[in-house]
Amino acid sequence: MQMTDFSFSRIPRIEFGAGVLNQLPALVGRYGRCALLVTGANSLRNTPAWKRVTDSLDTAGIRWLHFAVPGEPSPAMVDDAVRQFRGEAIEVVVGLGGGSALDAAKAIAGLLRPGNSVMDHLEGVGPEHPYLGPATPFIAVPTTAGTGSEATRNAVLSKQGAEGYKKSFRDEKLVAEYALVDPDLLATCPPAVVAANGMDALTQLLESYVSSRATPLTDSLAWGGMKAARDGLLALHANTGDAAARIKMAYAALVSGITLAQVGLGSVHGLAAPLGAFFPIPHGVACGTLVARATRVNIDALQRRDAAHPALEKYAQVGRLLSQQGSLLRDAAHAQLVATLESWTHTLGLPKLGHYGVTAADIPHIVAHSRGSSMKTNPVLLTDDEIASILDGRI
Repeated sequence: MQMTDFSFSRIPRIEFGAGVLNQLPALVGRYGRCALLVTGANSLRNTPAWKRVTDSLDTAGIRWLHFAVPGEPSPAMVDDAVRQFRGEAIEVVVGLGGGSALDAAKAIAGLLRPGNSVMDHLEGVGPEHPYLGPATPFIAVPTTAGTGSEATRNAVLSKQGAEGYKKSFRDEKLVAEYALVDPDLLATCPPAVVAANGMDALTQLLESYVSSRATPLTDSLAWGGMKAARDGLLALHANTGDAAARIKMAYAALVSGITLAQVGLGSVHGLAAPLGAFFPIPHGVACGTLVARATRVNIDALQRRDAAHPALEKYAQVGRLLSQQGSLLRDAAHAQLVATLESWTHTLGLPKLGHYGVTAADIPHIVAHSRGSSMKTNPVLLTDDEIASILDGRI
């Protein structure tokens, strides 16, 4: 292994394991007696976990307020929440849910005290003023295994429509104080949610592993995460009662958030941003439906431009890992990687882009808006035609 200089940014204190949700009242109490709970629209509140959380806070004498996030959070939604709750003396924000709820909670926690608009800080939109804080303490409790938002410093916000965007409010001050990762919370996830979120986590692990900024430390984390996803994703999709599969996927998602925050992502996430902005396509579905095709295009482009590029050996390593065929030669391992990703996409029932209204006529507009921060760490600089071919293969 070739050692290189690297930096590793702040991550939360992580509490991982079945039942760690029970620690929430004590952790909230460290920061004060008034908490804002940020959740998704309905899914958590329809499970026994919601009553466990609220009853335990009541028993601990902690006043709590609630804000629900319907769908992916928008800048306007965050600003509305800040206006609504800024006068309530909130001492800690708790995000409980999938990536959308956690991203919204993260942004709200960042702005409750300063009180200004998130548009002041959103990357690629508006003035991009530096965020000075202070942030309200934030505790992240993921209830899905996908985005890894519990471990990142960015809150992804979207404005949907023809002129929409999907951008990040990003700063180390936004990192959660604690991430409570309880695999038991995955037991109520519908199979379609397991599929989309699981493929998002796998994509994040793969893209960070071959990122142009990858380091030996992130490589080791991504490798273990991909192995966990290999052994856990299809099993969890088939049976959310499988406790071992829940643990594996909770770990894979957590690690994917850590690695993406450190070294970035790639072409799949570069395309997922405009797709999510322009069409009603869930982020995990966008990633899952594109990852096999994008991997093939990346490998082909690398072979044409630089056959000695280290990412080609990394792709081969992942092909051997996911297929559990350790003796494959490089080209065969590349083919097996793509075939495995295609097989998982089919088995998990991830729809094509056309299901959400994407047509061939939309491709140039999507490509023109795909070169955000994620595309900058793709292992190879793709041409517009190569990016278009990723989309064309999944319409």
